[in-house]
Amino acid sequence: MEPTSTVLVADDDRAIRDSLERALQLEGYRVRTAEDGVRALAEVHAEPVDLLILDVMMPGVDGLGVARVLRAENDRTPILMLTARVETPDRVAGLDAGADDYLAKPFELAELLARLRALLRRATPATEAGEDGPLAVRGLRIDPRARRVWRDDREVELSKTEFDLLELLVRNAGIVLDHTTIYDRIWGYDFGPESKNLAVYISYLRRKLEDDGPPLIQTVRGVGYTIRPEG
Repeated sequence: MEPTSTVLVADDDRAIRDSLERALQLEGYRVRTAEDGVRALAEVHAEPVDLLILDVMMPGVDGLGVARVLRAENDRTPILMLTARVETPDRVAGLDAGADDYLAKPFELAELLARLRALLRRATPATEAGEDGPLAVRGLRIDPRARRVWRDDREVELSKTEFDLLELLVRNAGIVLDHTTIYDRIWGYDFGPESKNLAVYISYLRRKLEDDGPPLIQTVRGVGYTIRPEG
């Protein structure tokens, strides 16, 4: 983690805001807070931050609304959504709004910190990683440097996490990646066998990539996921 990384915490629960502010400051982050979505947008517009933690349920403009506004402004700041709703449709709604990751309440501080570190790492420009050449498999084209994706002639809009997950699968086309490996490479943390985090992102990628084309991502039951070089 960069010691100068700035995190904005937006939650209408003062106890959660204060506890996260203290915990993040102890980890070396600079922290700003907001009690609702309107204030969160004002804070970001006044001075950019490196990452946002947004509660879904806030008065006025909620977390989903903040994410939609920022993405409509082409602001790609990583967003971690906090939600008390744990059903898959609710999680997908957050991803659809432009969030990069979500965490269900109540959560362990260690898991939140791990996800923040992973989001900040992935926010580093691809050119710094030295792997920015174009990728292609089965009608799918990826430009890592521009972080753009096409399926046949259709460009597909992806969040940071979706893009990183797809890029990992494409770079390892033909290899079955197990859940632990994917969690480690994408999130930097293995959330355990009960976590539905990976399954939600895979299903969301399938929705975006396979609606008008043949299946691309294959599930290997009990192991993980792969993209076969040939259908």
